[in-house]
Amino acid sequence: MAEQDLRYPLGKFDMPGEVTDAQRPTLIQQIADTPANLRAAVKGLNEQQLDTPYRPGGWTVRQVVHHLPDSHMNSYIRFKLAVTEQHPTIKSYEEQLWAELWDGKSGPIETSLQLLEALHQRWVMFLKSLQPADFSRTLLHPANGVMTLDTVLRLYAWHGRHHVAHITSLRERMGW
Repeated sequence: MAEQDLRYPLGKFDMPGEVTDAQRPTLIQQIADTPANLRAAVKGLNEQQLDTPYRPGGWTVRQVVHHLPDSHMNSYIRFKLAVTEQHPTIKSYEEQLWAELWDGKSGPIETSLQLLEALHQRWVMFLKSLQPADFSRTLLHPANGVMTLDTVLRLYAWHGRHHVAHITSLRERMGW
């Protein structure tokens, strides 16, 4: 498998057309499933395995685990900003630098697994409370431009599956 394939085991994020009212529950369920899927993906891994990069030059499994709540907390806040403000400009963050901080490189994963579980319970409850029209609300992302909440929803449904696939594909390649 080429390094590019290892970076995008599910393929790059693609936004094919608009999200329909009928598709939203599936996307919300994918977000709801992420914590359990991540926990299953790392079950039984030892410290050496957790500190193995999922690809050459990539993050370790541990860094991927810590990245998910970091990223998804930002997304949850972005959703709330977009619902409560008119077209907010959101703040980006340096995810590569966050992954290099001590907690991202060396911290125990259980803390991040629990954080992701609690965050997703709250996030999914919030998402299910929104009206269809709320998903057309917009935010301005400094790097990605104008984004609707439908786009952000699809992105984060993919994002969780994308990073879980980094771990599960590594496990498969390594025979863990």
